[in-house]
Amino acid sequence: MTRNGIHHVTAIAGPTYRNLEFYGGILGLRLVKKTVNFDDPGTYHFYYGDEVGSPGSILTFFPWEHVAPGRLGIGETQETVFRIPAQSLGYWTHRLIAHGVRHEAPEKRFGETVLPFRDPDGMRLALAAVPGIGDEAAWTDGDIPAEHAIRGFHGVSLLLKEEGATGTILTDVLGFTRIGQEGTVVRFKAEGASIGGIVDIRVAGGFLPARMGAGSVHHVAFRAADDAAQAEMVEKLARNHGIRTTEQKDRNYFRSVYFREPGGVLFEIATDEPGFAVDEPVTTLGQSLKLPDFLEPRRDEIEAVLPQVA
Repeated sequence: MTRNGIHHVTAIAGPTYRNLEFYGGILGLRLVKKTVNFDDPGTYHFYYGDEVGSPGSILTFFPWEHVAPGRLGIGETQETVFRIPAQSLGYWTHRLIAHGVRHEAPEKRFGETVLPFRDPDGMRLALAAVPGIGDEAAWTDGDIPAEHAIRGFHGVSLLLKEEGATGTILTDVLGFTRIGQEGTVVRFKAEGASIGGIVDIRVAGGFLPARMGAGSVHHVAFRAADDAAQAEMVEKLARNHGIRTTEQKDRNYFRSVYFREPGGVLFEIATDEPGFAVDEPVTTLGQSLKLPDFLEPRRDEIEAVLPQVA
């Protein structure tokens, strides 16, 4: 089965409490998994999304208490964009103002109204007002009415020196089609993707290179339905583009391979399987610290060094 689009976006954040308050409280996303960075288990790994953490709704963070700010530059994801119902733009404008969230004036992009804003670490975010999605299912467990709740990702924008080689990988390997251009921004859309279906490439020439830190996107993950689909994409990357991925890594909730695309952005290909309910019921997702089997014997040690969160 072919499933295209963005699986998740992973970013770097500052203090844990601030990250939880912003994404769970102000944006109203569900914390679907509280675990650790499998490669650095003294650091949390938070996963936010819709009710079940559907591919295309998942924004994840590595929060470090004292991380230095990042610097936007070439070879980085410039902006992560969520979908909201078109009629909810006014609601969200007022909500951002009420919570003191840095934001810009709404603007038009490819015929859509978009509201850009920043999180407390300076991460560039936006809300795209999308017609006709008001009846889609939405997660709500707070003060945001269901009719205004976020409906997963709209897409991401990449800040690159040039479009060519990256665009070819998007179309040849990752299931996207080049659908238009406005100025220096080229838009790609994943066929059949209702959420997480947009990648914009902003061509910026010889701009400064990116520097990772708080507010930076670490990587963008793209969907593969299963191991077989992922293996096919890996083979095509090597055969058609001379790019080798890492070996497959088991992330408990999906299985991943990673590669650096020609523009410098770290890409991941993640399986839709098995999902976030593999180690806890949907009703209690994100409520307790979950560790992979190989880290479970170190639970007491890990919990002792992690910041305390509710």
